[in-house]
Amino acid sequence: MKHLELKIPPVGVFLLFAAAMWLLARLTPPHAFDVTFRLGLITALLAASAVFGLGGVAHFRRAGTTVHPLRPEQSSALVTGGVYRLSRNPMYLSLLLALLALGLGLSNLFALAFAALFVPCMNRFQIVPEERAMERLFGDEFAAYRARVRRWI
Repeated sequence: MKHLELKIPPVGVFLLFAAAMWLLARLTPPHAFDVTFRLGLITALLAASAVFGLGGVAHFRRAGTTVHPLRPEQSSALVTGGVYRLSRNPMYLSLLLALLALGLGLSNLFALAFAALFVPCMNRFQIVPEERAMERLFGDEFAAYRARVRRWI
């Protein structure tokens, strides 16, 4: 499966998961969630998604390094501040939070549970190859960062 590493942009993976969740919600029965609870949680998830996603991009831009997810070897700086103090992958965490919000918005536990598969998919095909590139580029500095900050949160 190594041939699938770094082949599909993370936003593409997100869109595939979102489409699958929508289809799953159409094929399975809906679940009743308290509307106030659901809307509040969706709002919180989307707000957190925006903070992590936009924060991640902003810190990459400030550091002058690439945000291109399929070319991690082109990274020119190891970004460890801001949202990167909480997660090594805040942009991917942002996508996961948006998928969870979608699952709640669809009022479907099956779709919501399906969002959890995004994590191992991203780990295997995007994050692990990125981390190999970061190890080659930044050596001990990346190893220390990896030891201090969790992959997701």
